[in-house]
Amino acid sequence: MGTKLYVGNLSFNTQEAELKAAFAPMGTVTSCSLITDKFTGKSRGFAFVEMSTQDEANRAIAELNGKDFEGRALTVNEARPREERPPRSGGFDGDRGGRRFDR
Repeated sequence: MGTKLYVGNLSFNTQEAELKAAFAPMGTVTSCSLITDKFTGKSRGFAFVEMSTQDEANRAIAELNGKDFEGRALTVNEARPREERPPRSGGFDGDRGGRRFDR
């Protein structure tokens, strides 16, 4: 299993192929996921890149963190596990925002 890296401070015009090409000299890129807004489809300015080994990931961090990429200084570090969040109430569940209509 590879090592997943967080890549931040990306230009909103960055494409996955460009990002993958930037990490390829550091080793084998097993996946590259540019995070986009689900409503507009535009980049949110960060991505996750997975390198095949820990050594390749360390090399990518050492060589790319703080380096200029498309006019912006990249933030590259090892990705942390996603934090669990409590479920959100998105639908009608009988509560109308704290107002009671039966009074």
